[in-house]
Amino acid sequence: MLDDTGAAIAIEGLHHSYGSNAVLRGLDLTVRRGEIYALLGGNGAGKSTTLSALLGFLAPEAGTVRVCGIDPVSDPRAARAAMAYVPENVSLYEHLSARENIGYFLALAEAKRGEDAIENSLSAVGLAPEAWDKRMSGFSKGMRQKVAIALALARDVPVLLLDEPTSGLDPRAVLEFNRLLDAAREREVAVLMVTHDIVSAVDIADRIGFLGQGRIEEEREASATGPRFDLNALHDRYAYAGAAA
Repeated sequence: MLDDTGAAIAIEGLHHSYGSNAVLRGLDLTVRRGEIYALLGGNGAGKSTTLSALLGFLAPEAGTVRVCGIDPVSDPRAARAAMAYVPENVSLYEHLSARENIGYFLALAEAKRGEDAIENSLSAVGLAPEAWDKRMSGFSKGMRQKVAIALALARDVPVLLLDEPTSGLDPRAVLEFNRLLDAAREREVAVLMVTHDIVSAVDIADRIGFLGQGRIEEEREASATGPRFDLNALHDRYAYAGAAA
């Protein structure tokens, strides 16, 4: 289900404060099916609060939040069934293997996926087959990130939330990750990617939004011809946003 604008993610006039500290001040943000949106902003700009609102962890003081037309506060179960979330710091069971972790979390989400789906997702993220049945306790941060992304892919949901998804990944793994997002776009998945990695955003995003002062201050859309984005201009704009946050 989508809202009337066709957006899988729709945030309108969102306000939220922590005590006397106003973090979101009328945030408007939409992400359509088959679109990759990169959200950039300095520390304290409200990126994590935006993700928390989409996950139903906080009730808006004003405004609305919808995921595939569902209010994540009033119906968190239905909203979370429509999305997969990959945090920056991945929490997985150390005593379980990569394969077992994915199977366990799929079962918790009541997502009925066969062994082929699990193996396909692990293969897609570029995790070596010999690591699939090893305990997570021996995995590097980059390997853990790959398992978390594999879990999100195996969920096969219409909305994907990514918090610093390329953190801990080497350049080759970042290229593999971008190919995964390309495939997700082809499947009409809506992707919201919170990131500090401007280069990755330039390579893969359809739109880039700059979050500052609790709202989207500016959006830029990928060009259909020539370079997708002006990297130098984006870097200058991001540096300004970080200084102003």
